[in-house]
Amino acid sequence: MADTSRQIFTKGLWSDNPVLRQILGICSALAVTNLLVNTLIMGLGLIFVTAMSNVTVSALRNITPARIRMMVQVLIIATYVIVVDVLLKAYLPDISRALGPYVGLIITNCIIMGRAEGFARQNPVWPAFVDGLANGLGYTLVLLAVAFVRELLGFGTLFGFPVMPAGFTAWTIMVMPPAAFFVLAVLLWTANTWWPKKA
Repeated sequence: MADTSRQIFTKGLWSDNPVLRQILGICSALAVTNLLVNTLIMGLGLIFVTAMSNVTVSALRNITPARIRMMVQVLIIATYVIVVDVLLKAYLPDISRALGPYVGLIITNCIIMGRAEGFARQNPVWPAFVDGLANGLGYTLVLLAVAFVRELLGFGTLFGFPVMPAGFTAWTIMVMPPAAFFVLAVLLWTANTWWPKKA
């Protein structure tokens, strides 16, 4: 294993961030970022699924036939997504309803499949876990940054608590889906202009 745990973590969190550097997982980044609470729950769900899928794929890598590995990976990912979905419906039903189909669509998130196929299948369990954790966390932090701007300007709140002064006029555009494009584009431009990816 060439990279240390710290290097793997740093790559997933920043230098090879799945959203800012690889432009992956954009669908959910645009869909669930109007409120910080929803974004945080979605992010935590993805961190769990990515880390545990990586662990499972890595643990089974030597006994999974190559010709069916993709089907096995999808089955593993789907199992963990179902766990997240059931727990949300049981303990956070309001947030589960707010997120709607997007929890189930974690199954199709290319970040998870990419890490399982590109990293976990070729590495031991611990590095695979660190990689899944870091990429999930990197994804979540970007989504939270987008949600911070959208909720603050769109509702005048943060995590549902009013923070803007009296008389603040909410920006209706920030509540609408196109706002996610604008905010994410600014984040991408900032990251790639001021902190360009090393060759």
